[in-house]
Amino acid sequence: MLALLLRDLRLATRAGGGFGLSLAFFLIVTVLVPFGVGPEGGTLARIAPGILWVGALLSCLLSLDRIFALDREDGSLDLLATAPIPLEGVVAVKAAAHWLTTGLPLTLAAPVLGVLLNLPEAAFSWLTLSLMLGTPALSMIGSFGAALTVGLKRGGLLLSLLVLPLYIPTLIFGAEAAKRGAEGLAAGTPLLMLAGITLGAVAILPFAAAAAIRVNLR
Repeated sequence: MLALLLRDLRLATRAGGGFGLSLAFFLIVTVLVPFGVGPEGGTLARIAPGILWVGALLSCLLSLDRIFALDREDGSLDLLATAPIPLEGVVAVKAAAHWLTTGLPLTLAAPVLGVLLNLPEAAFSWLTLSLMLGTPALSMIGSFGAALTVGLKRGGLLLSLLVLPLYIPTLIFGAEAAKRGAEGLAAGTPLLMLAGITLGAVAILPFAAAAAIRVNLR
């Protein structure tokens, strides 16, 4: 399992692996928003938590099709399906690798980019905490969507259409937690809901994704 995790991390961080693509897209979204809504500090501060969460969510989408597609193309997925380790464990490891190379860097970059959107100082810690709790769910849900479309050529658009509705609860509670933190209100409830979504996704979706992969490999 550790060898598989290290292999996926190396593939993601090498040239053309897509490691920097999500961060670059996140930066572009953050830079373009002030041009669209205007440079007024109060407006930017009000919408900053939602914009940063939307940017992180869309950035996660960019690399979802790489989770299983490359292994499918070179035959590695067939070997993993017949390996002694459970296929559910393979799915969990690949989701973890996606989070380490996408979700975690986005979480660390969000407070820095929040400066560009005049994010209130009180919201920095809440934004980071909400992303830390929510981005694992994005990776796990994305892995499930990637498993559903692994047998399709050019299934990236379909993958996005399948995954985006499942991302909405995470987006709502994540942005709400950051917004409440910025306003000095209690953010415990949305954070608990966010943690519940992540724990539920981690507990259930590896089994659903493994079943989808087995169907696609038949």
